[in-house]
Amino acid sequence: MAACDEGDATREQVAARFSVSVSWIRKLMRQRRETGSIAPRPHGGGRAPAFDPGAAGRLREAVRADDDATLEGLARVAGVSCCPSAVHRTLVRLGITRNKSRGGRPSRTGPS
Repeated sequence: MAACDEGDATREQVAARFSVSVSWIRKLMRQRRETGSIAPRPHGGGRAPAFDPGAAGRLREAVRADDDATLEGLARVAGVSCCPSAVHRTLVRLGITRNKSRGGRPSRTGPS
């Protein structure tokens, strides 16, 4: 910004000198004019988590009750309408690992 404030060079020349785009220089100048600072703006947020603390607790209980339930079934029991990957991310965040039980009796001859 100091190079632009000096007035010796155009924005295009300043952009070339620091290997940045002219639009980035314009953005910084507008931000300084509007806020008085060129410090990075705070993160804008993002999508809210599908599972609030209450729903996360219901999810934990649903896994305890039925470890063979599908991710869709767990979301339904927890009362949340979301995609299976959101359920999986929440399980990972809660530190819950799920190992589905095997469908039949163990083999008498051993693993194949």
